[in-house]
Amino acid sequence: MHALACKYKAVRAITRSLVVSLSAEDQMVQSCPEASPAKWHQAHTTWFFETFVLRPFLANYKPFREEFHRLFNSYYISLGEGIAKKKLQSSFSRPSLDEIHAFREYVDHEMERLLAQPIDAEGARRVVLGLNHEQHHQELALADIKHAFFSNPLRPSYEQTPLADEAGLPIPKLSWHSIEGGLIESGCLIGVEDPQDFCFDNETPRHRVYLRPFQIANREVTCREYLEFMADDAYMRPELWLSDGWETLKYSGWEAPLYWERDFSDVTGWCIFTLRGWHGLSSLLDTPVCHISFFEADAFARWRGCRLPTEAEWESVASQKLRTGNLLDTGRLHPAAATGEGVNQLFGDCWEWTASPYIAYPGYKPLPDALSEYNGKFMSGQMILRGGSCVTPTDHVRATYRNFCRPAARWQFTGMRLAA
Repeated sequence: MHALACKYKAVRAITRSLVVSLSAEDQMVQSCPEASPAKWHQAHTTWFFETFVLRPFLANYKPFREEFHRLFNSYYISLGEGIAKKKLQSSFSRPSLDEIHAFREYVDHEMERLLAQPIDAEGARRVVLGLNHEQHHQELALADIKHAFFSNPLRPSYEQTPLADEAGLPIPKLSWHSIEGGLIESGCLIGVEDPQDFCFDNETPRHRVYLRPFQIANREVTCREYLEFMADDAYMRPELWLSDGWETLKYSGWEAPLYWERDFSDVTGWCIFTLRGWHGLSSLLDTPVCHISFFEADAFARWRGCRLPTEAEWESVASQKLRTGNLLDTGRLHPAAATGEGVNQLFGDCWEWTASPYIAYPGYKPLPDALSEYNGKFMSGQMILRGGSCVTPTDHVRATYRNFCRPAARWQFTGMRLAA
């Protein structure tokens, strides 16, 4: 279990590094219903290890504090009702951040004890699931703190070093790559012998899909291209929008992607809020447009006379590519302009909306017991995203990874790629 113990320490250390610059007050904020406070992310991921690993697999384990079993349960109803998420919003000053840190240290010590002894395959799988769960929350924590800082009138920066100016850097022109289609295999294999080989249950089972011939764009849609869409009064043209999208647009008052604000000191008339503070849009025109909803992505595709790729189309292309890109490990924390030839930006930069609803694959079986609530219960009213973003850990994403969000969501690092 040495390798698993090292991986555990590494993942937990990354979580600490992501929040070290945040004050205790910063870590209490929940600025939108989709988000959670940073200290809750740290506590919930720790709760996961305590609940699903230590309690069942470490003999004579004594919980850190029994009340935490309910307080930091998110949506596992079979374990008992947790605290409704809407009540988390800046409501609880206790437990303190110091106590959350003590909780993490306690569980880390107990996990060290567990991983120092033989553990069966199911226990190892639970640990690996917990690590992937924590990596997902690392990404969520960065998206949530970005929204929290944007919602603050002071508009503080998460990182003080500004983004490098990418204005004028050459990027590949948008071009099309033709894919023959045919019968492909999609998803992960079931019954992997090594418990440290991982995929989420919603990526299984591997199954056959027939694809018609299609074309896919070589890169993600840029801010420059999206600005042209806006300049054509697209936010005022109902014929471009799905019905629910048009109603959402009118209700929410959208006129641009999230984090774009009017700024007539910039030649574009816009500036963008990033984890590294404000930047004029002119310096980021050729970076991927980010923080758009599925509705906006779909409307843009219609405007261009194209469509979004299905998740099977996307996966058939991505499965042929190396898992490299502008991910969390680069430290940029914002989408970067495309470089190189061929189909690129498949991993990192922005989660790409697809045309596929989040539903079960044929023959899907959820995990047993309470873990069955991890993914399967959300297979309604959500759309699939693929590829990871600039805040996704590199070893957390893969070609078969299925992220999902409600179609109106914009606080995640979400963008788009065209297909035809």
